[in-house]
Amino acid sequence: MWVIVERESRTVIGDIGFIGPPGDEGTVEIGFSVIPDRRGRGYATEAARALVDWALRQPGVGSVVAGCDNENVPSIRTLERIGFVCLGERDGQLRWRFDTAPPDQG
Repeated sequence: MWVIVERESRTVIGDIGFIGPPGDEGTVEIGFSVIPDRRGRGYATEAARALVDWALRQPGVGSVVAGCDNENVPSIRTLERIGFVCLGERDGQLRWRFDTAPPDQG
């Protein structure tokens, strides 16, 4: 788990990290949170993009997944901005996957 620090104020405004170790197929899951009064400023997007980039450079990691509630529009937008693809709903959450190559359109 890492903290998200606002540079200007040097204040901890959120956290980001992995939910468990990599799975058998080299998949890691990320989760993140930003305090309410700092949301909508791009902090989650910046932190999540950095963590995804770092994770994919680690040996044995081939993909990154995430989950969020259907109503969590800010998280949905964050994941979409980074390039995650929604896989559908499972266990009451939208499931997302980051693909390093564009999905096959054929």
